Amino acid sequence: MGPPLPVRNHGNCLPTDRSAIMSNHRNRQNPPQVPKLSEGQLEPLFRRLNLAHTRRIYQQVADRAEKENWSYRDFLALLLAEEVAHRKQTRLQRLTRQAHFPFFKTIDEFDFSLRTTLRQSLLGSYLGPDFVTEGRSLILYGKAGRGKTHLAVAIGYRAIQNGFETFCTTAAELVEDLSNASKKGRLQETLLTYTRPHVLVVDEVGYLTYGPDAANVLFHVVNDRHLRKRPMIFTTNKPLSEWGKVLHDEDLAAAILDRVLERGRFIHLDGPSGRTRHLNLEELLPAVAERARISGIRVPEFPEPTCANTGFFATADKCFRAGLVVRKSLKRMVSAEGIEPSTY
Repeated sequence: MGPPLPVRNHGNCLPTDRSAIMSNHRNRQNPPQVPKLSEGQLEPLFRRLNLAHTRRIYQQVADRAEKENWSYRDFLALLLAEEVAHRKQTRLQRLTRQAHFPFFKTIDEFDFSLRTTLRQSLLGSYLGPDFVTEGRSLILYGKAGRGKTHLAVAIGYRAIQNGFETFCTTAAELVEDLSNASKKGRLQETLLTYTRPHVLVVDEVGYLTYGPDAANVLFHVVNDRHLRKRPMIFTTNKPLSEWGKVLHDEDLAAAILDRVLERGRFIHLDGPSGRTRHLNLEELLPAVAERARISGIRVPEFPEPTCANTGFFATADKCFRAGLVVRKSLKRMVSAEGIEPSTY
């Protein structure tokens, strides 16, 4: 009778050979020695694992851990926490650069007191991750200086903070880019720039004149993003009823708005311009003119030749006299109204 056949170890089966069992037992009793590596020998290991930040702070943390008698668990926990925090911050900075924001603004910097039609609570659903996951969209409408772009940038940046990608462009840049790509036969390739990011911000719809295919190329972007439930933010100074004229196609403009607003919201921003509110151009001047009309005391439209209409080389004397005449007229007007001098 021949020798017994050796027992093979298949898959996860435990070894039955006595020598293998004894070897495993010895290994448990005598674990392998931890190699003593110098800082220079650790460098390649950190690089191989792509732990750039850990590589930079390891020695400092190790010295602190030794000085304060940290446990191994605490030492490892701090290293991992620092690495994760650094990667999160690095990603935030990278996505913010790639977003191509015209400037950096946050929602905390927006002055809601200037906008009677807007409260921060109305934007709550656009500041959380649900804004992206549910594919909501937004159209911000108002005159220049009402904070439309500020809000669009702030919402886009909040999406980045929530872990999503944002891309910001103007309507003119988008239309020109896609129009040129269409002429060169690269439309589908170029569309990815505007359809791939989680959030797309299209600024200044209606500010400039677009080519005849504006509605066509914009519809490609909106339709693709609508089908994939990817949010869009538009800012515009034109009423929605005028988008057909702006885009040179009433039907396509209606189709674009229909898709944007199906899961979106339209917000009208009113109030004074945020850029020139310190001049009170839209509050004080109309009010003074209205009081003058009611009282019948009006400031002369052309009280004296001014610097503007006496030529570039007008004398300082004429400018001074022109200012005196205007000031005297204003004093007569406010005196008739009983207004304190400090209010004008």
